[in-house]
Amino acid sequence: VNMNTISLQKLDKQLLDRLGESQGNLLDDVELIGVLADTKKKAREVKEKIEASKVTEEIINKKREQYRPVATRGSVLYFVIVDTSNINVMYQTSLAMFLQWFDMTLRTSPEANLVAKRVEILIDHLTYNTYVQVNRGLFEKDKLIFKLMAAMKIQMTESQGNLLNPEMMALFLKGGAGLSVDQVPRKPFEWLQSNAWMNVVELSQQLDFFRDLKHSLSENQ
Repeated sequence: VNMNTISLQKLDKQLLDRLGESQGNLLDDVELIGVLADTKKKAREVKEKIEASKVTEEIINKKREQYRPVATRGSVLYFVIVDTSNINVMYQTSLAMFLQWFDMTLRTSPEANLVAKRVEILIDHLTYNTYVQVNRGLFEKDKLIFKLMAAMKIQMTESQGNLLNPEMMALFLKGGAGLSVDQVPRKPFEWLQSNAWMNVVELSQQLDFFRDLKHSLSENQ
């Protein structure tokens, strides 16, 4: 589209230059009339190419959008890998290396006739290949953490049903640590640890699914 647009602009400029150089009656300038006719013909051809290019561009964009979930999964996995440096500064993976794993997945994963199936295959293979590559460089004690980070980030980013949102993530990480003993009702049983009771209170306040948990626990020992 851009090249055809540039060509059309060049034709307009050539015609204007020729008109500017012309002297006398324009109708008597046979060469100018020929240039005008030729320019009109080429301009029509270029406009047809532009229209065809726009149609092709729309088709390409639609095809590209079908593969967006693969790009999304790749982005999620890469930034999870980047975050592993917070666990241990030795865990470093360059973007260039990750792109090699991505390209390898595109080349080696099975083909499929349907785009939706192909996307599903690519996502599964990219996730597994990335896990295998990263897992090789992790200490044993950190492997489970990496799995948890990847699983939670995928759920937060890609979940259609909001299985995990930022509020749930914050609740999982902090629990009732932000509460003080004065802010919560008295715990129903002496054997129940205070921090566990505060977790129950915070959970019942933050998530509707657990809103009756505090009451149920108090009523049923």
